[in-house]
Formats: sequence, C-alpha cells, structure tokens
Amino acid sequence: MLYKKAFGANFNLGFNLSDFPQLHDKSYHNDVCPSFWYMKNGLYFVLWVDFENPDNRESDSKRYTITTAENLGDDGYPDIVIDDQNATIISTDEPKDIITFLLNSIS
Repeated sequence: MLYKKAFGANFNLGFNLSDFPQLHDKSYHNDVCPSFWYMKNGLYFVLWVDFENPDNRESDSKRYTITTAENLGDDGYPDIVIDDQNATIISTDEPKDIITFLLNSIS
C-alpha cells in the first residue's frame, strides 16, 4: 500500500480500504496526506484522507475531502491529477459520513 509506505504503517484511514476496491491508492510522500482516485460515469475523483488529529494536518482542511480530477494518462497507465476546476464534492471530519458517501456513490 502506497499510503502506508508514504505516511507510516499505522496511518488510520478511518475506514477499511478493502471495502472499496474502486479506490486506487495514489499516495505520494511529497503530498500532505494519502490520496485515492476513482472513476464514476467517466469522471475522475480524488479522495484525500488527512491525519485523524487536526494538530497533525498542514492546513485547516477537513479529514476527508473528495475533489474532481482528470486523467493525464490513459486507461493502461492512469495519471490522475486535480483538474482545473478543483471542485470539492464533499468535505467532512466524520468517517461515517465519508463511508456513507462512498457506499452511495462508487459501490
């Protein structure tokens, strides 16, 4: 798992990643927190999962944020990045809220 390599084996996502096989780990050690992309109806989205403790976050952002994204690669080698719109779809601190959102939007 990329997020564990980049942010530590004990990083708590607040949900079971295996419950959402549609989420593709795109975490990178230079990012502020782990991230995962998914596609729905031909559109790309990125889920950012920040640290559980707000004191460990680099900004005042919520723990979970989903933004719009685009694929600069192709289906075989996706390169998912935040798009020019960078529209926030949902932003919450509550694990139950993001789990419900994911269950309703990507399952």
